[in-house]
Amino acid sequence: MRENRAEPHILVIFGGTGDLSRRKLLPAISNLSRQGLLPDEGSIVLGVARDSEHNDESFRALVHEALLSKGFPAEDVGRWCEGCLRYQTIGRHGAEDFLALASRIDAIEGEHNLPGNRVFYLALPPGAFPGTITGLGEAGLNSSPGWTRVVIEKPFGHDLASAQELHRLIHAYFDESQVYRLDHYLGKETVQNLLVFRFSNPIFESIWNRDRVQSIQITVAEDLGVEQRAGYYEQSGALRDIVQNHLIQLVTLIAMEVPSAFTADAVRYEKTKVLRSIAPVLRHDVVFGQYARGVIEGSEAAGYLEEPGVAPDSRTETFVAMKLEVDTWRWQGVPFYIRTGKRLPQKLTQVAVTFRRPPVYMFDSLGFCPITSNVLLLTLQPDEGFSLFFDVKTPGEPFNVETVPLHFSYEDAFGSLPDAYETLLLDVLTGDQTLFVHADEVETSWKIFTPLIEKGLEVYPYEAGAWGPPEADQLLYQYGHMWRNA
Repeated sequence: MRENRAEPHILVIFGGTGDLSRRKLLPAISNLSRQGLLPDEGSIVLGVARDSEHNDESFRALVHEALLSKGFPAEDVGRWCEGCLRYQTIGRHGAEDFLALASRIDAIEGEHNLPGNRVFYLALPPGAFPGTITGLGEAGLNSSPGWTRVVIEKPFGHDLASAQELHRLIHAYFDESQVYRLDHYLGKETVQNLLVFRFSNPIFESIWNRDRVQSIQITVAEDLGVEQRAGYYEQSGALRDIVQNHLIQLVTLIAMEVPSAFTADAVRYEKTKVLRSIAPVLRHDVVFGQYARGVIEGSEAAGYLEEPGVAPDSRTETFVAMKLEVDTWRWQGVPFYIRTGKRLPQKLTQVAVTFRRPPVYMFDSLGFCPITSNVLLLTLQPDEGFSLFFDVKTPGEPFNVETVPLHFSYEDAFGSLPDAYETLLLDVLTGDQTLFVHADEVETSWKIFTPLIEKGLEVYPYEAGAWGPPEADQLLYQYGHMWRNA
């Protein structure tokens, strides 16, 4: 993690008592403080929620328990909670509630001699975004004596029209430079390493094109079902939940040209160019699936239609596979195969770059030597690292060739990696937007996928524990390729 230190500030978390706040945000902030990356006397967290029964003390107790359950040292936790945590009820999100919030922020800044640097983190359901943004703007909380930043978690709208409407509302009160659209995948060290891997190693950059690459596969697989998120998932499905944000962001990092500099504007510009170069997705190049009852790791798993809160006739997709074409000089003719799904055999995020086979294979005359392709396998989670598969001669006789991996493991080299939220929260506090999503990226991405939502594609069943429906395999077979299943 970088060594730069945040300026004195107040971090206001809407949804401060919620699951995201307790599991991710507050542990990340506490850990940044323990590492000395936050100012000792000038980092205040103000939890905001509707619960009027909470106060400063009960909020501290709630967070204290959450941090202890994650193994944080009790002495450090007690000191941090007492010194940094405050609570404010927001009631029904009325105008008077936001004016009361503004008064509380002014009082805290006066008490701690803070310069007016403020972050508003919306750890809220998407339906609460408009009211909260409007409330902040109308109460004058969109500006301050220092800097003001607002953080919004994905999803950013549920189609192109809703994303555009959300952006019109945001930009009525906040400048784009103040807005941090957070996709936690972009905070993962292994995702950031895609840029370093490509642009710091000429050995790979020189072959990162249509002349040497045969195909690219990107898989974001989950072994869990919808769990307690059926209410949200019924409205989103896999396309909105994963493809339109996590997966397409990985595509841009793999396909982008070299930025002019490692700055937010330069990186975002190249990512948006990739999105604008993606050809319209054809109907026969998309497969939707929905998991049915099956077996995962020896245990029976319920089907999606059996999950609590799911409509018995739901056609919501829990699996998506598709072929994308990036119409640029670098990638013309190279298929990008992407897929995601729930109740797949394992949790896995992986990029497989398959290189072209030798144009002439001199070992054909031996008859039993297979013709294989070199494959670069970038594993983003779990077991973060990469493997380069290449052919070697096995020792002795008879003459034989075997494919073996050259492997690098992040854990072996560096130990455990920091949580993505630590990276992203520090970036917010230091004003670095490189790993955040620009409005242009969001809207260009929705232009690609909204037509698929509107087409109402058929949803094929697959057993829990399988790698999706058979139709997903057929999608690649028709182009002479196969999915790489871990």
